[in-house]
Amino acid sequence: MTDHEESGRYVREALDAEIRALRDVSERLNSARVAEAVELLLNCKGRVIVTGIGKAGIIGQKISATLASTGTPSYSVHPIEALHGDLGRILGEDLVLFLSNSGETEVVELLPYVKQVGAKSICITGDGASTLARHCDVVLDMGRIEEACPLGLAPSASTTAMLGIGDALALAVARKRNFNKEEYAMYHPGGELGRKLMPVEKVMRSGERCPSSRAEATVREALQQITGTVGRAGAVCIVDEENRLVGIFTDGDLRRRLLQGSDFLTRPISGVMTRNPKRIVVGSLASEAGRIMKENRIDELPVVDAAGGLLGIIDIQDLLEARQIK
Repeated sequence: MTDHEESGRYVREALDAEIRALRDVSERLNSARVAEAVELLLNCKGRVIVTGIGKAGIIGQKISATLASTGTPSYSVHPIEALHGDLGRILGEDLVLFLSNSGETEVVELLPYVKQVGAKSICITGDGASTLARHCDVVLDMGRIEEACPLGLAPSASTTAMLGIGDALALAVARKRNFNKEEYAMYHPGGELGRKLMPVEKVMRSGERCPSSRAEATVREALQQITGTVGRAGAVCIVDEENRLVGIFTDGDLRRRLLQGSDFLTRPISGVMTRNPKRIVVGSLASEAGRIMKENRIDELPVVDAAGGLLGIIDIQDLLEARQIK
């Protein structure tokens, strides 16, 4: 066997050990205790504080992040730091999720305070008879897990199982809470899904950044609205007396008209504007705005309400900056 083959075998053996641990834990966990844990998490009025020492603490940070990103407010606390002042972060309406394979690490020292303030507790442990297990409200006992480490010492399969349980709890709570894509996007505005679900009002220019003019104004007067706009403006939206969008006049329209002379500058903008321009309704996705602009080869897209009232405008640069188009 070559060195490459031997290394590949070692990696697969470790992965198989961790997969086996997850399967064993899935079969071993007490369904009633799991249901109790989900209900405690679901009904928590405060924050879910996750704590563990060493590798379990690192796993706890990931579990806390999963909870927070799926609609359950959470943060992680280091048990040693907690004993030196951070205990004040734990309140009676909170829920503490303890992580310890042995159930006998420093996290046990937090138990008296948690009981004192009245916070509920869940523990994920590999020893259902440990000190930690005896004093928590709900115990999720993983049972004995053989580590993937060749020495059987380094936390590996046990921490994988711990992470799997924590993530599964968070996702079960999210499902019971009917957590949806829109909420997920709100917590992940910088992520791919956040960008896909970004509404047009997040990228549109409104107020002083959206120049507008009445149809009876002259072209020169309408252009002055563009000139006086805060920031870049490539078009002026034309509205009626009720602020409903009736047309648009862009920089491109201006250049094309100037090739035929400048006498049109004193004429009403209604005579040279593009009537019934492409538009998008507020609440629509920014990605949809990008599609409309790309298909129609336009750089400006007005945003209107359900009645056609002008609310803002989207410039192609706004979509580029928001990474809605490439």
